[in-house]
Amino acid sequence: MTISPMLQNALDGGQALKIISGLNNFEIDRVAAIIKAADRGGATFVDIAADPNLVRMAKQLVSLPVCVSAVEPELFVASVNAGADLIEIGNFDSFYAQGRQFEAAEVLALTYATRALLPTIPLSVTVPHILPLDQQVHLAEALVKAGANFIQTEGGTSSDPIHSGSLGLIEKSRAHPGRRLRDFSCGQCAGALCIGLVECDGSSAIAAGASGVGVGSAINKLDSEVAMVAAVRSLVEALATVKRIQVSV
Repeated sequence: MTISPMLQNALDGGQALKIISGLNNFEIDRVAAIIKAADRGGATFVDIAADPNLVRMAKQLVSLPVCVSAVEPELFVASVNAGADLIEIGNFDSFYAQGRQFEAAEVLALTYATRALLPTIPLSVTVPHILPLDQQVHLAEALVKAGANFIQTEGGTSSDPIHSGSLGLIEKSRAHPGRRLRDFSCGQCAGALCIGLVECDGSSAIAAGASGVGVGSAINKLDSEVAMVAAVRSLVEALATVKRIQVSV
């Protein structure tokens, strides 16, 4: 697994900020506006739908690492060939409104299928928040064994942040039900990244606690690129504050 030094440093320092355009967002102009705002605002990387045309566009517009998300392993291949730096099974939230839920067995099967197609690309997998906490932890352990490099937990929707504004948004993204996966450890893997991501590293384990956050709707709902840039910058600044005051995850 190889990721950019900039991204690795951000993850190690608890400063990673991922801006998500949406797994089902294929509007090229809208995605372009979001990723340009992410770049100009100081985000660490971007997460877009697994579509080779979007990937090629993103690689031309920004120098940030590009992650692509899907729930169909076959879609990743063309995106990686187009230049995607990371892949992610997840961003399940867009499916919940349709009544579709992802159980542990399906997520694990998707991971094995993806690894069979792409054995070396950095892979993030989302642990569904609909699972009881003990099942989330067990699934995380199984996903690491199946070849996932990062485990992402879904943020809560009803938690009460302590602070307002961007800092409160970051607190909320780190809240229940995914928060306690920070306690997860299985030999070579510990810690959390982006809304509760667990980084797996064979040589060392990152200390437990979030290494960053991923934000989507707070940026996507804005109507202008100027507003998006300002929001991203605010999140970057708030994330640095979170680290200093050590907001509980």
